Amino acid sequence: MSKKSITSGATKKVPPTDWKKLREMSDEDIDCSDIPASEPGFWDSAHLIVPTAQVSLAVRFDSDVVDWFKKQGPGYQTRMNAALRTYIKSKKRRKAAS
Repeated sequence: MSKKSITSGATKKVPPTDWKKLREMSDEDIDCSDIPASEPGFWDSAHLIVPTAQVSLAVRFDSDVVDWFKKQGPGYQTRMNAALRTYIKSKKRRKAAS
């Protein structure tokens, strides 16, 4: 069996976060000029979503399915998880409606 190197193209090196400096910053030190203002009422219906624990699992998918998700860019496993979660929610809604 041959080993293949899989790359997603050019990768950017991101410098490590300076947590000490970040903790010492005040709110006034943070440049928010590139963030648009929220519309009135934007946060009224917001709710916190706490991520659930994830399980590392070896699974098999059809190659065309994996290829499609990978072509969408980095984070394909997260999108696959989101698609599966959406499927579960729709099944639960249908079951609750019947």
